[in-house]
Amino acid sequence: MRPVDAIPLDEIRSARKRIVGFAIRTPLVRLNVENSPAEIYLKLENLQPIGSFKVRGAANAMRLCTVDELANGVYTASAGNMAQGVAFVARRLGVRCSAIVPDHAPETKLSAIDRLGAEVVRVPFDDWWSVIVTHRFEGLCGRFIHPVTDPAVIAGNGTIGLEILEDLPDVDAIVIPYGGGGLSCGIASAVRALKPDTKVYAAEIETAAPLAASLAAGEPREIQYTPSFVDGIGGKSVLAQMWPLVQDLVDGSLVVSLLQTAGAIRLLAARNHIIAEGAGATSVAAALAGLAGGKKIVSVVSGGNIDAATLCTILNEKMPKCVES
Repeated sequence: MRPVDAIPLDEIRSARKRIVGFAIRTPLVRLNVENSPAEIYLKLENLQPIGSFKVRGAANAMRLCTVDELANGVYTASAGNMAQGVAFVARRLGVRCSAIVPDHAPETKLSAIDRLGAEVVRVPFDDWWSVIVTHRFEGLCGRFIHPVTDPAVIAGNGTIGLEILEDLPDVDAIVIPYGGGGLSCGIASAVRALKPDTKVYAAEIETAAPLAASLAAGEPREIQYTPSFVDGIGGKSVLAQMWPLVQDLVDGSLVVSLLQTAGAIRLLAARNHIIAEGAGATSVAAALAGLAGGKKIVSVVSGGNIDAATLCTILNEKMPKCVES
């Protein structure tokens, strides 16, 4: 499989028109916090109809498909959010949908996938990761919508970059949760074309930070993946197809701890009345730690699909049992 090419600005602008009616233009608001190391703004993708940014890429990719390509339905591999995005769009288009999910996917995401009418296929993490890498799953037919490497998905994600620059033209840095690179590279493609001096950083969690390891080594590296309440990002390695693009577009990886991320979730709830899932809060945790610098920072809150029990545990200043030491 050949590497993913940079996404041209005109394709991102076309995607913006194509996703109207499926995704909303999310607000950019100031983080209400005193003594912050920077002027931090929040791009609230948790307010999308499915609770995450994934609907943008799913809508763009599926609306570019022909009727024949969608005739046998669609399927994707996802920890939960992309599955919801594809299921949401499939339901609107009247197309059958299946989702391959890892065995640690949270119940709130599984319930949402089921509610949207998609078939859930739950598999061990290693089998799920194999689908991400190989783009194949025996037993399912239809059009595979890759959650990361599909250029149409990346272009859909890039529409977030257009909106950020319109709302905050003098932004100094943008911090983006890093799962496979599709969100980071989509936003960075738009930003590099329109405001190349803006820094674009990936945010990773300490229990699954393959990009940081790969950047340090100068080549893709496999790491030990440890499941945690931060289920929407992190993997065993940087996808080989994405590596050249990530290297070119992303200025670095900012790694935060589970404690910092839980603290960011509590702060978002208390100060801005925002519910963020673990992945969505990593970007805020990185900005609060001063890792992205001290000027105007935008943290992309990529999603808000967190189990109620997990959220309650974190709000009570405890750590979910699966990550206690």
